[in-house]
Amino acid sequence: MTKPIDVFLAAARERILVLDGSWGVMIQRFGLTEDDFRGDRFAQHNMPLKGDNDLLCLTRPDLVTQLHDAYFDAGADIAETNTFNATRISQADYGLQEAARDINLAAARLARESADRWAAKTPDKPRFVGGAIGPLSRTLSMSADVNDPGARSVTFDEVHAAYLEQARALQEGGVDFFLVETIFDTLNAKAAIKAILDLADEGLQPLPIWISGTITDRSGRTLSGQTVEAFWNSVRHAKPFAVGFNCALGADLMRPHVAELSRIADTLIAAYPNAGLPNAFGQYDEEPHEMACQLEEWVSSGLVNILGGCCGTTPDHIRHIAQAVAGKKPRQIPTRPPALRLSGLEAFELA
Repeated sequence: MTKPIDVFLAAARERILVLDGSWGVMIQRFGLTEDDFRGDRFAQHNMPLKGDNDLLCLTRPDLVTQLHDAYFDAGADIAETNTFNATRISQADYGLQEAARDINLAAARLARESADRWAAKTPDKPRFVGGAIGPLSRTLSMSADVNDPGARSVTFDEVHAAYLEQARALQEGGVDFFLVETIFDTLNAKAAIKAILDLADEGLQPLPIWISGTITDRSGRTLSGQTVEAFWNSVRHAKPFAVGFNCALGADLMRPHVAELSRIADTLIAAYPNAGLPNAFGQYDEEPHEMACQLEEWVSSGLVNILGGCCGTTPDHIRHIAQAVAGKKPRQIPTRPPALRLSGLEAFELA
């Protein structure tokens, strides 16, 4: 039986694959109330829940399905599950840590149903589901107290356990692969990677991993201080089928970092930038045709294999991107000579 990842990689050799866009901006447009987030199940919950977008997988699954359908209709090949903050650590901010498993399971099933429905409509264009694993509301690499450099609000074992619960539910729900995304702290990401790999010890079929970091500003480093090459050296042991960047920057500022990663990574390159930088009101002003024009140049320059959108992007952005890259050749994966490659904040290579 052909595995979904084999179909995915075959498609990636032929064309640029397109990921969906932002969930936050689209959910905001629904104008939801506290009651929408609570639904019947959490009507008596003792904390405010408005803003917990992942919870909508349980309380307003119709809206989650509507967004998946909108992005597939716009031309997306890949749907992310609506689970960016669906670990028990992040859900604890809403007092919903015990609902984390249910959220992930429901999210994966909703995405799977939508993907299968759209794939049936167009057999020549398969659709895929990535289990979205976000960065957490806690960090392992940085102190939570400026007066105590060693202070941490969470331990590696706690982060690993939270990610293990999330990954297990996502796989049970039917995702094709895991997307560890918006990585600002590589140690958090390593806990997620270990959790995913540990699923095999439970007898589950290993699923492939896509890793997406975040360069936070013009320094060219992640928030925890790593350069692009150091970040890649830190995670390449997981043998991801794709690596890249998302969030924080618009396409213009992200381009040099994507180009550097494209030069050194011997796997697929994926990128989904924001629709520019936020304005004074926190809104994203880059129009769909503007963003698509920039990403089309990335493709022409041979930088990427997978494109999509992050904060501020809509189905219209994804439609323009899909149309702009249609028929264009994807990046060729380079072969790098063997060497000892290590990392701290900087990369080290011993040929």
